[in-house]
Amino acid sequence: MINRPLSSAFRLTVLFALSFSVLAGDAGPSPELVADWQQRLDAAAALQSESKEQRAAADQVLAEKEAACFKKFLVNDCRRQARKEHLTATKAASRLASEGKALERTVKKEQMSDKDQRAAEAVPKREADRQERAAEVAAESALSAERTAAARAEKAKKAAEGSKEHAANAEKYRQRQAAHDARVDAKIKEAEQRAAEAEAK
Repeated sequence: MINRPLSSAFRLTVLFALSFSVLAGDAGPSPELVADWQQRLDAAAALQSESKEQRAAADQVLAEKEAACFKKFLVNDCRRQARKEHLTATKAASRLASEGKALERTVKKEQMSDKDQRAAEAVPKREADRQERAAEVAAESALSAERTAAARAEKAKKAAEGSKEHAANAEKYRQRQAAHDARVDAKIKEAEQRAAEAEAK
């Protein structure tokens, strides 16, 4: 049996899947297990490839034998014998293909089972991570609400201080205005009194 590597497209697909699982935070199967799977997949691909080669060789041999049968006296006997040998060869090729497909299915089932098992094992960790993130978000929200409340309180305090200062300034202005008005009234009264005294003279 000839060992042939898998197609580059299949290798890239496996590599992509493994790298995606690593990026997703999944540690993935052990390197030994991956190597075992790869070795068995290579063997499955080799079996299927060999089956195709045997079938092609059997088809070619059949064509050559049938062509040679026309040169013989018992043509139909010769052709029947050639087809019988061809059938035996193609059955052997089909068995190889079946073995290869069965091996490939077994590996894929193991890979799926391993993936499902790791996914099931990851659920508690994901749930713990989710709860941790939720707690972090809640703490951040509480801190943000606290900061907002503190900022509003500070703003309200400054507004109250501003109102108080404005009221104090308004009161000072009112007092100054009242004092000014009182002085003006006093001067007016004094002027009127002087005018009245001057008329009385």
